[in-house]
Amino acid sequence: MDTIFALSSGAPPAGIAVVRISGPEASAALAGLAGRLPAPRHATAATLRRSDGSELDRALVIWLPGPGTATGEDVAELHLHGGRAVVAAVENALAAIPGLRHAEPGEFTRRAFANGRIDLSEAEGLADLLAAETEQQRRAALAVAGGALSRQVDRWRERVLALSAAVEAVLDFGDEDDVGELPGDFVHGVSALADEIAAWLARPPAERLRDGVRVVLAGPPNAGKSSLFNALLETDAAIVTDIPGTTRDTLERPVAVDGTPLVLVDTAGVRAKTSDPIEAMGIARAEAEFAQADIVLWLGPEGEGPAGAFEIDAKIDTQAGRKSAPFAAVSASTGEGIARLWAYIVREARAVLPVPGEVALNRRQREVLEVAIDELRDGFLSDPLIVAERLRIVRHQFDRITGRASTEDMLDALFGRFCIGK
Repeated sequence: MDTIFALSSGAPPAGIAVVRISGPEASAALAGLAGRLPAPRHATAATLRRSDGSELDRALVIWLPGPGTATGEDVAELHLHGGRAVVAAVENALAAIPGLRHAEPGEFTRRAFANGRIDLSEAEGLADLLAAETEQQRRAALAVAGGALSRQVDRWRERVLALSAAVEAVLDFGDEDDVGELPGDFVHGVSALADEIAAWLARPPAERLRDGVRVVLAGPPNAGKSSLFNALLETDAAIVTDIPGTTRDTLERPVAVDGTPLVLVDTAGVRAKTSDPIEAMGIARAEAEFAQADIVLWLGPEGEGPAGAFEIDAKIDTQAGRKSAPFAAVSASTGEGIARLWAYIVREARAVLPVPGEVALNRRQREVLEVAIDELRDGFLSDPLIVAERLRIVRHQFDRITGRASTEDMLDALFGRFCIGK
């Protein structure tokens, strides 16, 4: 296997740059640059030199013999001065060593997975952790990366193994007096497991936390949607005029408020009839946004918005169109009520997001568990051979969560999300 290396810290210039080396030639590469192999797991000052003896940098080096390392292989770390020229010179010197090459994106983490240092769900959590931009995203990703989902799946798998053992006993020894039929609590055990998995599937999905809660501004033309959109963002992102139908398309901006990821969406004004085909397309797109929104703020006449929409009194600086029981009352022109509206939006958004620190399942994990629960819900009063096969399928689904059963295409897609050096 090749020995790989890459810059594992941020792009230079920086105070410190960390170059990581992993693989069977890591010790030889470190000894060649530093002149000796330092004591394991001790940061050691060393002068790094090229093969011709010319100085590269004065650095701290760490030697980490495998398999007790992040990748499960021999690992060396070079803590360099973080200038671009220093990093480039050291990487060039490493590339000149036989058996070493620059790492591909995510290759360090993929080796950790291949060597059993992490499982697939932990790798997915790590990818989400690297992409986290809000506190809630960080906490949810950290739970998965720390193995919370893996431990839960292992507990489920142990229960299925126990159920499978009971079925196998009937199949193997059913003609003996002491083993004739499934235990009386067998069906209850299956049902309880299915209910527990269903409760996990009912949790808010990880994608909502990653992509943000969609908050859509809706209403007829000239209801003040774009003005409120700009006031909430404190920018002039949307064009505002008195001409009806100015907004022809959806306009969205991601934003984090109090650590809560949101996507604010401005839409075209909706009305029953229009002779303008472009405006009609904008209305159709607006209605599509209503359907996929997590929160709809309705600025139109009271009671005429989409089902479940929150009524917004958007022009409290005027007396026009005041609502009897608005969710929030604001003025985009004066800013009155904007902070309070944000607080209300965050409150409602948190209600549809995963509980902070709780494991949230991504799409792949949900699809796998949905197959498992279908098998658990069906056919457990039938032939023991069929029951045994269904339990085998359930175990296989659990193995797909943790990566015991996986495909190369799926692994390529996952580890391709990582940066080079991770």
